Amino acid sequence: MPRRPRRSSSRPAAGLRLIGGEWRGRRLAVAERPGLRPTPDRVRETLFNWLAPRIAGSRCLDLFAGTGALGLEALSRGAGHVTFVDTDRAATAAIEAALVTLGAGARGHAVTADAGAQAAAAGPFDIVFIDPPFDADLHAGAVAAIAPRLAPGARLYLEYPAARQAHIEALLADDFDLLRARRAGAVGYCLAQPGARSEDSRP
Repeated sequence: MPRRPRRSSSRPAAGLRLIGGEWRGRRLAVAERPGLRPTPDRVRETLFNWLAPRIAGSRCLDLFAGTGALGLEALSRGAGHVTFVDTDRAATAAIEAALVTLGAGARGHAVTADAGAQAAAAGPFDIVFIDPPFDADLHAGAVAAIAPRLAPGARLYLEYPAARQAHIEALLADDFDLLRARRAGAVGYCLAQPGARSEDSRP
């Protein structure tokens, strides 16, 4: 999701609408940050159509959570638990407030931490969402940190500038199989799973 540099304001703004599942149509406040916006509805709809056979009961990780749109959408559609990670305390506080509003406090928690460090300290996860700030080159570090924490048959979602599609494919090539890839305007996104070599190398 495109994001510009963040400022210090923590005022909430009504900026997130869930589009499917138990809480379809619910609107939630997010932390007010310039350029901080939910993943577009049509991208979320495509993504969760891809994940539909796997979402129920899944353990998910929403790295660079921002508004929490991906993880909250996962919970609405039946995920068992979601860990949200962001370095911005206002963002994680807004996500925690959303979980309380939805009555989902037992199914999710938000952590204010570096995405790579948190990914390396948790798991295993069935589904991981990686959507760093649009102009930041953080995918490689996040993928490397999370790879050992993926459950067998896990799914990894990445969102990025569409112009970097070849770079993302090269990043995934050694250890992941690319399952799906699309673009929506300037936004590219894909779904991958650990490849056979990656699965075989785990303890």
